[in-house]
This record gives sequence, structure tokens and C-alpha cells, in this order.
Amino acid sequence: MADCKRLEKCPFFNDRMAARPATAELFKIEYCRSEPERCARYRVAEVLGPERVPGDLFPSQVERVDELLGLNKPS
Repeated sequence: MADCKRLEKCPFFNDRMAARPATAELFKIEYCRSEPERCARYRVAEVLGPERVPGDLFPSQVERVDELLGLNKPS
């Protein structure tokens, strides 16, 4: 288990959720310090680049990843 390579610049890791420290700490343990590949922000950044990660995307919002990557096309 390695730390996420994007920790230094990630707004979620760097106290974006300062008003909710307990929740922020859970995200950090779950995604940033454990399995960054599961993080929605990480996954979008890997494909589209970090500048294309929406500011409101939470690490746990994996259901939005396909939409953001254009993989969920309307039928």
C-alpha cells in the first residue's frame, strides 16, 4: 500500500474538507493512503489530466468516473 502520487496537489488531501475533519480523515485513509487507484479523482486525472478533475468530485464518487470519461453514452 503506497501513498497516492497526487497527494501534494490534491485539494481533498490538502484540507479542502477542513470543516469536516473526521470525514476528510476517512477519505485520506481509504483512498490517499491505502488504495489511490479506487479514488474517482485519481482515475479521472490519470486519463484526462489533473486539470480536468472537477473541483466538486469526491474520491468516493466512482459512479461519476465513466460519465466524466465519456464512457456512459446515452442510449
